[in-house]
Amino acid sequence: MLRIFRKNKNKPGAVQDVQLRPAEQSGLDPLEQRLEDTRRQLGKRLGALLTGRSSIDEDLLDEIETTLITSDIGVQAALEIVENLRAGISNRVITEPKQVLPAVQAELFELIEPCEQFLAVDEGKKPFVIFMVGVNGAGKTTTIGKLAQRFKEDGLSVMLAAGDTFRAAAVEQLKSWGERNDIPVVAQNTGADSAAVIFDALQSAKARNIDVLIADTAGRLHTQHNLMEELKKINRVMGRIDPEAPHETMLVVDAGTGQNAVNQAREFNQAVGLTGITITKLDGTARGGVLFGIAHELGIPIRFIGVGEAAKDLRPFDAGSFVNAILPID
Repeated sequence: MLRIFRKNKNKPGAVQDVQLRPAEQSGLDPLEQRLEDTRRQLGKRLGALLTGRSSIDEDLLDEIETTLITSDIGVQAALEIVENLRAGISNRVITEPKQVLPAVQAELFELIEPCEQFLAVDEGKKPFVIFMVGVNGAGKTTTIGKLAQRFKEDGLSVMLAAGDTFRAAAVEQLKSWGERNDIPVVAQNTGADSAAVIFDALQSAKARNIDVLIADTAGRLHTQHNLMEELKKINRVMGRIDPEAPHETMLVVDAGTGQNAVNQAREFNQAVGLTGITITKLDGTARGGVLFGIAHELGIPIRFIGVGEAAKDLRPFDAGSFVNAILPID
């Protein structure tokens, strides 16, 4: 276990000890290996700033702020972190350079800890409807397949709705996941009405007493008003069968898009009211810091992170493991 500084909310500028869970997860590659690019961009650069320093000055704080911003954490989040460091220095809680990195780690942990909320399927709601949204290329359809496999391995019955009727490849991809895992897929021809497909799937899932229905939707830019309106239409159509559906509205974003992922989350949240976010492709980008920007601005639960191609590489988000992986303290 790694001991770090953590802010004491009852006494601004003070800190208390807390322990973060290690980055490794049983049976999987260590998370820090999968997040190596982000760790190099953030953790190693911060470590280099502190190497050989004997004191803390304003220039150091400015460089830390710049490093945080260029790591896609976001301007406001970076400013708040550095201001909290200044408070700790002013109160003489942080008195030497070797204490700075644990303090930054604590700030990052506090920022994302509230968003560590695992997706729990309410088995009293059958089917439990998960409505998947996001732009093209974010990995939405692949995420659906991985989620379906996870739920089935947990003993739940699953059905998929191929609501991305604008892209034939998306329907075929979803059917492939269904065949691979022996999961039924409700689909129609390319160009069919997406709301109608999902309506039919929900009726079928209810009739068959399915535990989880995962509904795909066409990838769309968050700036396309007419397409965002169609998501609202799908919500209304589902509500005719189950007034509580969907029970989870999950946005899938590609970490590699950086701050644009924050913009996507903001716009989709305004349109359909997100209840969860999955951040994909973290293993292939140095822009994993965007996770903090999303948490800081929106505070929406982060359900899963994608760190590889295999189904098990869609991992439940763990705040302590994530922070330890990108900013380890020797």
